[in-house]
Amino acid sequence: MSAQVKYERLDKLLSKLGYGARNDVRHWIKEGWISIQGETATSPAQKVNPADVRLEGEPLDHPDGLTIIYNKPLATVCSRKEGGRLIYDDFPDRWLDRKPPFSPVGRLDKETSGLLIVTDNGQLNHTLTSPKKHISKSYLITLAESLTGREVDIFAAGTLMLENDERPCLPAELMIHSETQASLTLHEGRYHQVRRMFVAIGNHVESLQRTHIGALSLADTELKAGEYRMTTELQLMGMVQPN
Repeated sequence: MSAQVKYERLDKLLSKLGYGARNDVRHWIKEGWISIQGETATSPAQKVNPADVRLEGEPLDHPDGLTIIYNKPLATVCSRKEGGRLIYDDFPDRWLDRKPPFSPVGRLDKETSGLLIVTDNGQLNHTLTSPKKHISKSYLITLAESLTGREVDIFAAGTLMLENDERPCLPAELMIHSETQASLTLHEGRYHQVRRMFVAIGNHVESLQRTHIGALSLADTELKAGEYRMTTELQLMGMVQPN
């Protein structure tokens, strides 16, 4: 059975998708820029199927929801409240005005690069960040000091306490690649957790890149820094949690 089409007021729809205010829609109708099933729109109050709407001849931008896989560059920030270059600078301006908001699934700090999901699907955001779903995150780390090998057992023990935290970290898997480079897989998401874990054992993270969300690999996406690609909730969950 096909999904039931949700008809919406034309002006509300275009505003929700970030195209402009409702007054803008009235102007576009007067100019003849909006069509519905090939016919020029006549009223901002028209109830429309989003799939039937064209603005200047173009279909609407993901009216059923927007989810992307993104390779976050260094020196970009995820929060709209912070200064500096935003991750949103890599996306069309109107995505910032979508309702519900178009937001990252968890944040990577300014000096962390790599795999990031950005979506306007609140339920998907919750699913990917919920501890109950057990979706791991993996990181490639370069360290200031040489690794001794004991870090593997310390992180796996589930007893490591971070400063100002009231409970130890969950067990985490560390794979050492060289004296100063390793991969770490976490099963929880605390504030600056990777950096704080290495501080707790007397080391310092020099560079940090998220390489995996569950089974989804940044390398497999072939995305360069600042690039993104579209996906859907169903496709994404299949990549994150393959059968």
